[in-house]
Amino acid sequence: MLDICITNCKLDIGTEEVCLGIEDGKIVSIKKLPTDASSTIDVNSKLVLPGLIDAHVHFRDPGLTKKEDFFSGSAAAAAGGFTTVIDMPNTIPPTNTTQALKEKMRIAREKSLVDFGLHVGVADLASIKELTEYKPASFKIFMDLVDCDFLIEAFCKINEVRDNLLNGVPSHPLISLHAEDPDVVKQCTNKMKKEGSDPELYSQARPPQAEIEAIQKAILLSKKFNQKIHFCHVSTPKSQKIINQAKNDGLNVTSEITPHHLFLNSSYLRKYGNLAKTNPPLRDEKNRLTVDNLSQIDIVGTDHAPHTLEEKNKDVWNAPPGIPGLETALPLLLTQLNQGKIIVGDIKRLLCENPAKIFNIPNKGFIRKGMDADLVVIDLKKSYVIDPANFQSKAKYSPFEGFHVQGVPVMTLVRGQKVMEKGHILKNQGKFIYS
Repeated sequence: MLDICITNCKLDIGTEEVCLGIEDGKIVSIKKLPTDASSTIDVNSKLVLPGLIDAHVHFRDPGLTKKEDFFSGSAAAAAGGFTTVIDMPNTIPPTNTTQALKEKMRIAREKSLVDFGLHVGVADLASIKELTEYKPASFKIFMDLVDCDFLIEAFCKINEVRDNLLNGVPSHPLISLHAEDPDVVKQCTNKMKKEGSDPELYSQARPPQAEIEAIQKAILLSKKFNQKIHFCHVSTPKSQKIINQAKNDGLNVTSEITPHHLFLNSSYLRKYGNLAKTNPPLRDEKNRLTVDNLSQIDIVGTDHAPHTLEEKNKDVWNAPPGIPGLETALPLLLTQLNQGKIIVGDIKRLLCENPAKIFNIPNKGFIRKGMDADLVVIDLKKSYVIDPANFQSKAKYSPFEGFHVQGVPVMTLVRGQKVMEKGHILKNQGKFIYS
């Protein structure tokens, strides 16, 4: 007898229902007829997808927990259908030493409701080898915060470590990049500050050219060092075109888009002010990526980056950038699905399969025998209006406030354990994905 049998699952629109058998947190059978189990969950012909993977979250833990922490952030993830998250290193202290990495690991194991990985920052180049032994998802470099010499040295050191790795360590460390050129950003920001404090000026303070130049520079280094790189939150068609060309040239380069860059433009800075402020900034309608570009993009990452409203209410030059996104990403994409603009396969590719492949996450991203029973059950008929007051996240704001969406995650399971049902968060113990 199995632990759980989930009956009447639709794995795609228009397909016959199947039953998923789960034992010890793994999918062990996919059959038309139910299997005897200690517990049966009937999802009544609802769509069932692999649990979503968000490779780009900022849970602010430790040091910035007024904004978010691993419990509230993972609750937001579960509410949004995400069963795995990978946290970014810009906490206090930054996750760029083995001591800081081990402390964040301890915190995440104690608090997280969903499974997790950790990106690490690059500060002391001498520590890269030791950090690699703790299996970070990637080395994250904020190109807008470092000069060219440091960038080259970081690529060189990671390349050196890669060629001398210890047994059991992933064979090809990944570099994730926030791609904005610091010189362009500095020059344009200084210019825009003289124009005043209108939030719309922010999009010109960090123009597309900053992203384009940084991406070009990183691709040259990727080629020189044969280094796998991943571009976070790509925001312009020209940037993506350069990345596409690099792929065509045989380079191991991947890209991410966020829901806010996909569905919003710079006019939202006028409407929502700093609540729509993010890095890179929202682009004007002529210079932004859309759903039509999704076939070129590897993953959707939320860049869930919460702040307090007190911070967001400062003037545009002092308010921190960042938008919470874990609880809005899937409903926004399901709305596109209901409108016929994307297919179920797009969601699985962008939010399940490719994140698992790019970040070498074992046993996740697919509904197959032997995989973790990470699942999200979706009601495609249910519609609602986005209201940040209902978020599990500590950030009770969103530039998507008031959006009408159709398609809602109604149950989230991590390794067969319910962590969300009908909006209610349930107890669970998240695990480190590279254990």
